[in-house]
Amino acid sequence: MPGFLVHTLSLLLMPLLLGSARGLHNASQRMFKIDYSQNYFLKDGQPFRYISGSIHYHRVPSFYWKDRLLKMKMAGLNAIQMYVPWNFHEPLPGQYQFSDDHDVEHFIQLAHEMELLVILRPGPYICAEWDMGGLPAWLLEKESIVLRSSDPDYLAAVDKWLGVLLPKIKPLLYQNGGPIITVQVENEYGSYFTCDYDYLRFLQNRFRYHLGDEVLLFTTDGARETLLQCGTLQGLYATVDFGAGCNITAAFEIQRKTEPRGPLVNSEFYTGWLDHWGQPHSRVSTEAVTSSLYNMLALGANVNMYMFMGGTNFAYWNGANTPYAAQPTSYDYDAPLTEAGDLTEKYFAVRDVIRKFEKVPDGPIPPSTPKFAYGKVTLKKLKTVGEALNILSPSGPTKSIYPLTFVQVKQYFGFVLYRTTLPKNCSDPTPLSAPINGVRDRAYVSVNGVPQGILERNRVFTVNITGEAGATLDVLVENMGRVNYGRYNNDFKGQVWINGFNLGRYWPTRGPQMTLFVPQHILVTSAPNTVTVLELEHAPCNSVDPALCTVEFVDKPVISTAVTYSHLPTWLDHV
Repeated sequence: MPGFLVHTLSLLLMPLLLGSARGLHNASQRMFKIDYSQNYFLKDGQPFRYISGSIHYHRVPSFYWKDRLLKMKMAGLNAIQMYVPWNFHEPLPGQYQFSDDHDVEHFIQLAHEMELLVILRPGPYICAEWDMGGLPAWLLEKESIVLRSSDPDYLAAVDKWLGVLLPKIKPLLYQNGGPIITVQVENEYGSYFTCDYDYLRFLQNRFRYHLGDEVLLFTTDGARETLLQCGTLQGLYATVDFGAGCNITAAFEIQRKTEPRGPLVNSEFYTGWLDHWGQPHSRVSTEAVTSSLYNMLALGANVNMYMFMGGTNFAYWNGANTPYAAQPTSYDYDAPLTEAGDLTEKYFAVRDVIRKFEKVPDGPIPPSTPKFAYGKVTLKKLKTVGEALNILSPSGPTKSIYPLTFVQVKQYFGFVLYRTTLPKNCSDPTPLSAPINGVRDRAYVSVNGVPQGILERNRVFTVNITGEAGATLDVLVENMGRVNYGRYNNDFKGQVWINGFNLGRYWPTRGPQMTLFVPQHILVTSAPNTVTVLELEHAPCNSVDPALCTVEFVDKPVISTAVTYSHLPTWLDHV
């Protein structure tokens, strides 16, 4: 079964590979620009309209890239849109990752081989419900830094990063024989408080320096006049974003106030919506999506569907919104392709709309990837967190009079354990308090290994503890994900690894996500597969019933109650 998908794809891709190779010989004749007199794009001198879909390579294992891209191609898309998250490629200053799942050049080349054009959004800020909007947390080591502004320290870091990334991108531009037709500068900058035109000019200059004068640069902002005031700059083509059910005419009129001539572009047409822990799963009805899509295409507009394929926030990569609400591991987004890349009713409905305007490729659509319900797997207790400290923190403890932040100890994800001793007897319940938002984001409190309670950002500021003087007080703080949008960037809960691959967080009683996606390629047949669970609140392996100490593999995702939108609420329209 695992080999079937690969062999099928190789047969389907062969004619596309041959076609894209022929196109590389004509790089000198290729051009992509705007015809302002006719209000459309010109591709090699001919009128052109893109119908695109967003996919995040950083949320999809490279094992699946071909499968997802081919499904997008077969839906009738002629382009994809993609972000480049800075922190995914430079986790520590000067340490770059561009191989395997981080190989952004290979991903773009795969799109090119399938004759899909690429709309690139390299930031440096991307939002995307990604940790800190793609900005590296190590930027915060300079406590006075002002992100997304002309702050000298921020600009120096950005300049260095762009000097690494953009030279990799230049050979992949359309005029150089590659698939990239447009490049976005920053992202929804009009929604940020700094409104710093010098910063935008700096980015524009650096993009031009590294990519050349022929590349078509653009911006994206919500369809409000106030947002475009700070998010746009002369020389950058201004586009808007809005979701299903919005007044299409009014939204494009906002774009026209900034760009009186040129193509109409919705850079983020929302096919679904994001989730937060503890809130219902978001859905946008297929009828609302297809109706708005049809009406935009009938106007001749260029449309990018955000998302067409959502994916997964593996490990610690999820972001959060304000007031603080962290996003879950799943980034399914109710998109036409599910988190696992499966075909949906929405996929075929969108395809039917597209075929009314453009020719949809002939041939079979790759099927949904096979799943198998392996059933329950029994676990055994390995260690407590205290017993595993030498594994979790091999460099040993950091001693400080006052608690240090994650950034100050140079640990940007995961957990930090704060340990001290009780200065006096607390035989009666004694309050232990943290200042408002002093805990970022959840803290598990114990005395001599006995759980006392949980502190949580914006929710629980005080727990009562008991213990004798000299007892060990542990506060294990979990980073739930940094804010990715806005000005400031008793249940089971924990994380799961399979064969060392971090599947992400689980939190079933908070929901809405109840299951974790297990990629096919991390399972092996040559040796036993190792499942490691970090349970933070109620380890069932301490129970008298050993049957509770299990995990279960199922063949369908489980997501709790959902709310379905036919029109995204007003406060969501500009995000």
